[in-house]
Amino acid sequence: MTAAQDTGDFAGLGALVTGGASGIGAAIATLLLARGARVAVLDRDTASAPEGTLALQADVTDDAAVRAAVDAAAAEFGALHTVVSNAGIGAIGTVADNDDAEWLRVLDINVLGMVRTARHALPHLRRAAADRPGAVSITHTCSIAATAGLPQRALYSASKGAVQSLTLAMAADHVREGIRVNCVNPGTADTPWVGRLLDQASDPAAERAALEARQPTGRLVGADEVAAAVAYLASPAAAAVTGTALAVDGGMQGLRLRPATP
Repeated sequence: MTAAQDTGDFAGLGALVTGGASGIGAAIATLLLARGARVAVLDRDTASAPEGTLALQADVTDDAAVRAAVDAAAAEFGALHTVVSNAGIGAIGTVADNDDAEWLRVLDINVLGMVRTARHALPHLRRAAADRPGAVSITHTCSIAATAGLPQRALYSASKGAVQSLTLAMAADHVREGIRVNCVNPGTADTPWVGRLLDQASDPAAERAALEARQPTGRLVGADEVAAAVAYLASPAAAAVTGTALAVDGGMQGLRLRPATP
């Protein structure tokens, strides 16, 4: 943690991070905690939840469990100001490769999981917005897959495209209630899930090199870098930011570089 991160700008704010026990979610929860928030982690397995967080075991596909976890966080903190919907899973293949059951499973987690979380958080967020204007927000973890055509990612891309559209619609629905809604679009990040994908490749080193090369910076995105972007979107400093998709992708979305010369 750097001095710049330890700003205390989330002091007095209650935050909930879904999928917050590992990877990007854990990095987000850790950073919000360092910056003064009281943080609850909602996850199927909370064993690795960052120290100092309120661990709430729930599956985002279970509406009753999500309601109970959200209500528990709000009750523990006295208010809920920030929700980061980060829980999600990946999928590999073309439209011909994933059957209907897999499509329903991924959409249930990646899209409806965010819907359930927001549905039950909104009453708490509305109350908090009356007391802390500009400090109340929902931030979705989306993906570069929402805006770039990636091979072998049809189902995953469809789910993340839905997340970006959902973000815009929710931002319009709730802006006059004082609730900001944004999303962050990571490129390929150095997370346990990507690590498992690499382990399945016939040549993990070559596959990693290919993933690094497709991002103009020439490396994978760090979980802490995504967390920093989420913290900005969720912070009072972003009080004028809503309906925004912030890319953290090493330039992959917007840059078109010429091949490197020898």
